[in-house]
Amino acid sequence: MFSRNVNRRRFIKSVLMTSGAVAFVSKFGIKNARALENVSVVVVGAGIAGLGAANVLRKNGASVTVLEAKDHTGGRLLTDWTMGAPFEVGAGWIHGPSSDNPSKQLADAVNAQYVVTDDENAVFFDIDGYEYDDDEIERIVDAWEGVLEHIDRTYEVNDHRSLLQAIKDYRPAYLQDPGIMWAFSAFTEFSKGGAIEKLSAPLFNWDEAFDGADVVVTSGYDEILKPLKEGLEIKLSHAVTSIDYSADAGVVVTTEQGTVEADYCICTVPLGVLKSKKISFKPELPSDYRESIEKLGFGSVTKLALKFDEPFWDIETQYFGITTEPKGRWNYWLSYRTFSDENILLGLSVGDYALIADRMSDAEMVEDALEVLRTVWEDDVSEPIDVLATHWATDPYTLGAYTFPQPGNRKSDFDDLGEPVADRLLLAGEHTIFDYAGTTHGAYMTGLRAAEYIIEEES
Repeated sequence: MFSRNVNRRRFIKSVLMTSGAVAFVSKFGIKNARALENVSVVVVGAGIAGLGAANVLRKNGASVTVLEAKDHTGGRLLTDWTMGAPFEVGAGWIHGPSSDNPSKQLADAVNAQYVVTDDENAVFFDIDGYEYDDDEIERIVDAWEGVLEHIDRTYEVNDHRSLLQAIKDYRPAYLQDPGIMWAFSAFTEFSKGGAIEKLSAPLFNWDEAFDGADVVVTSGYDEILKPLKEGLEIKLSHAVTSIDYSADAGVVVTTEQGTVEADYCICTVPLGVLKSKKISFKPELPSDYRESIEKLGFGSVTKLALKFDEPFWDIETQYFGITTEPKGRWNYWLSYRTFSDENILLGLSVGDYALIADRMSDAEMVEDALEVLRTVWEDDVSEPIDVLATHWATDPYTLGAYTFPQPGNRKSDFDDLGEPVADRLLLAGEHTIFDYAGTTHGAYMTGLRAAEYIIEEES
């Protein structure tokens, strides 16, 4: 909780009460351009958290080296244009794009173009491929919302039940209802990145959100990173193997290509990498950090973009929900025709099925997804002319998509990971902030938080 200099919640509140995170960066960069000129920092990871931290520190005069294991910057924020429209390999939406949202502020700063994704512009199909009528949709959504309201009304924060168990305790018949189970998968499992069997019932829906309907960035989401990278020394293909913070004077970070010494280290690698113990810490991280890393959930969401010669779907409809078995199997589809000229359907696998899909080859994934589409459009479904797929759970430098609370977790399991270790090692990333876990704005805010700690320490 940064007890000596910076209280986490006070800092986050101060960020949101300025004219925005961009203003926060500008304020420190202009007024304190030489404040850290004798301070060195190594940042592990060139995602939005690492780049955000490095950008602030550089503007304050620090000597900053960013080490990135992949051969590109961005981490879980990367745009692929090979299909003629932006395929977001990682983060795909700006969630709650209000003027307070740091990600929206970064996007505005590069004159990004947006399209609102309209959740109401959707058609839903049952397990046999027939369209649900309005009454059935209302019944399904009411049931889904009813469970959430019941949990909010009756569950204490320390309740150890999973969301699945909460559904069973409240309305056991819901577990046998394919439509209701589809809603929990397509809405909740997709949103949180974890299966309902693994989600904490009291915590999964207790985080914070900014206002506004979600948007896709049609000019490419990763464009928001360009200003953050300016002037930084970024070493790509430098996988970190150990972080030694045992010396009082600083840290030594070892990669497969040598070592970097610095006064401070900000480690922004994904939770999956921390769980895998691919990076050794010397000394070991404190026991409460290790316990939180082990207990927090880290799931996946699999994306599959299929490009066709001609659309076989209604191009005016933005979302298609398809009830599938197993739960989570390609049950939500976004039509690119609602914001581009490309005949692309983006399919999503979520929950535990995402972990299965991630381990498929691209060809196996396409066959699996086409089988789902053909339950609705039958022989009208043609073979795709281009394919892009994600495999986050098997990516060695991520090992998943984003963090979620499991039964028995506390909010502090997230937040306390952001506390400095021995005054010179800080962890940052979406897994270190409960209120905005699983979001780009949350990750970015933790990078700013880590930078602010170093600034305050050296002031």
